Amino acid sequence: MSFQYLHELIALAESQSMSMAEVMLQVEQEQTSRTKEQILAQMEKQFDVMEASARKGVQQPIRSRSGLSGGDAYLVKEYIQRGESFVAPSTLRAMSYALSVSEVNAGMGCIVATPTAGAAGILPGVLISVLDSGKYTREKLIMALLTAAAVGLVIANSASISGAAGGCQAEVGSATAMAAAALVEIAGGTPQQAGHAVGLALKNSLGLVCDPVGGLVEIPCIIRNGLHSITALAAADMALAGVRSVIPPDEVIQVMREIGQEMPVTLRETGLGGLASTPTGKRLRESVFGKSDEELVGVSNEI
Repeated sequence: MSFQYLHELIALAESQSMSMAEVMLQVEQEQTSRTKEQILAQMEKQFDVMEASARKGVQQPIRSRSGLSGGDAYLVKEYIQRGESFVAPSTLRAMSYALSVSEVNAGMGCIVATPTAGAAGILPGVLISVLDSGKYTREKLIMALLTAAAVGLVIANSASISGAAGGCQAEVGSATAMAAAALVEIAGGTPQQAGHAVGLALKNSLGLVCDPVGGLVEIPCIIRNGLHSITALAAADMALAGVRSVIPPDEVIQVMREIGQEMPVTLRETGLGGLASTPTGKRLRESVFGKSDEELVGVSNEI
């Protein structure tokens, strides 16, 4: 059993009356010769790390090593407790958890890079918020990691999950799509609906550039993780409501690849364009590294 494209994954799941997660579990068993119990035990360890990093920044403010970022997850948690938000508190909790994971990463803490360190907050953010709801078991959420893995595998093989190769759409966009599909299967949605969630989430991220200030995975990466956790929740709800991605998900993934190839190098994780090139972005970069933007560019060119 194998798949390369999303439509193949969906067809496999439907033909076997399985979920995407179950297909991925079977593929892992066949390719690694590990037992189902061994694979799920590994997933549980990863889930534990995700949960710890999601809760850490909500319990206390975490600052990055650079000093550029930190404390936003805690601020959102405090705001939720005031009961005055426009967005539902449960949704804001997903945001706060996603921010927390990204802040733990910036503070050199332990995270699970899903699919990358720069986009690691989205999947844990939504899953831990769902865990807090009490509607689904921990075991069901651990199984959903395999759904996310299956979608991430398709995107990585068909396009890219690297900001350097495809911009932030390849990192945050992929993470949003992975989380949306996982949520659909957690809620009992069909493989087709999970596929539409991927298409809907990824379409909303097309063209997203990778422009980290100072070349660090902090500004605007952390905020994007927080906001896109909400996008993942919304995309899942749309798919479960019956909304379809008119452009097939595999075609959306292909377009993401093409857009990434057309992006200038300054907008692909080099820290030379976009928000990183603003006066404030340059000033922050110099405050961290003690060199001007021009000096750092000269050093990178020499290397």
